[in-house]
Amino acid sequence: MGKLGISIYPEHSTQEKDFAYMELAAKLGFSRIFTCLLSASRDIEVVRKEFGAFLKKAHELGFEVAVDTNPEVFDALGASPSDLAVFHELGVDIIRLDGHFDDFQDALLTRNPYGIKIEFNGSSDTNVGRLIEHGADRRNMTICHNFYPERYSGLSQKTFDRFNENWKSLGLTLAAFVTSRQPETFGPWPVYQGLPTLEEDRTLPIDAQTRHMVACGAVDDILIGNAYASEEELRQMASVNRANTTIRMEAAPGLSEAERSAVYDHKHAGRNDASEYYIRSSFPRLDFKNTPIPVRSCEKKKFVRGDVLVVNDNLSHYRGEVEIVLTEIENDGQRNYVGKIADTDLRILDEMEKRPDHIFEIIA
Repeated sequence: MGKLGISIYPEHSTQEKDFAYMELAAKLGFSRIFTCLLSASRDIEVVRKEFGAFLKKAHELGFEVAVDTNPEVFDALGASPSDLAVFHELGVDIIRLDGHFDDFQDALLTRNPYGIKIEFNGSSDTNVGRLIEHGADRRNMTICHNFYPERYSGLSQKTFDRFNENWKSLGLTLAAFVTSRQPETFGPWPVYQGLPTLEEDRTLPIDAQTRHMVACGAVDDILIGNAYASEEELRQMASVNRANTTIRMEAAPGLSEAERSAVYDHKHAGRNDASEYYIRSSFPRLDFKNTPIPVRSCEKKKFVRGDVLVVNDNLSHYRGEVEIVLTEIENDGQRNYVGKIADTDLRILDEMEKRPDHIFEIIA
C-alpha cells in the first residue's frame, strides 16, 4: 500500500500554519509532503535557514519530502547533476524534475552519493526506460504526475491510463494528485481552482477522488495538490480503504437484512468470465443457499448502468448473487433492485469494467 501526502508552499504561507497542518496530517497517517522550489531565487542562506527549518520539522513528524525543481533552481542553489550537496544539507528526500537535463545528467542524478531519490514527471513522455538502460539507478527513481491549476487543463482518463501503462511496466513507484475543494486553497502560483492531476477530479469530493485513484490500480502514492485541505477532507481521505477498490451505493428504500448483508457484508470479486451486461459477484451465494430473499416489487422495467441488484428466490440457485449493471437489461423478476452506484463513483465502475475480476467492496 502506498502513501498519502499533502502539499505545502512555505513562500506563500506562515510557519505556524504549515507546522499545524503537518502535525494534523501526520496524526491521520499522512507520510509524504510535496513542496516547490521553482521560485527559489532568494539568497541561498535565507533558503537554507527557512526551508531547512521546514524540512527539519517534517522529518520529526515522519514525512518524506519531495521538492519540485528544474535546471534554473539548480543554478539558483549552486547545485548541479554531479553535486547535490545543498539538497543533502537541506534534508531533501526526493528531487522532482519538473524540467530535466539531458540523458547523461539525468542518469547521473540517480547515482548521487546521498541516496536522494530523483522523481521524473509522470505527465510527459520522458523516456525513463532509456535512462535505466543507460545506467540510471532504478532504486533511486520514482515517478510523479503533474497537477493542473487551470480549469479544464487536467489530464483525461485516457491520457492518464496511457502514461500509467508505461510507468508501471518499469516497476517504479508512481504518485498523482487529488485536490481539496476548500475555497481559497493555493499552490505555487496565484490560481485558485484546485490542483488535481485528473480534470474530472476538480469538482468531486476528496474521498471519491482517492477511491478512484485506488481503483485505477496504477497509482501508489496519492497527494493533495493544494493547501490547505480541511480537517474533514484529511479524515475522509485517510479513511479510504486503499487495499481494495471501494464503490459507493445509494441504497433503495426498504432493503431487507438479507439484501443488506449480501451487498455490504461481503468482499466482492467480479468474475473473469465476464458478461457484457453486469459485474457479477458470486461468492455471496454461498451464504444464501438456505436463506430466503423474497421478491421485492420494483417499478423499473429496465435496469440501467450503475443499478445494483441481488438475485432473489425466483432464481434460487443463484440467490444472493450481487450484480452491478453495465448494459441495460430487462427486469425479469429474478433480481431485486437494491440501489444504484453514486454519480461520483460511476468512473470507478468504468475501472472495474476494464478489469472484470476486480476485488471490491460496496459502501454506503
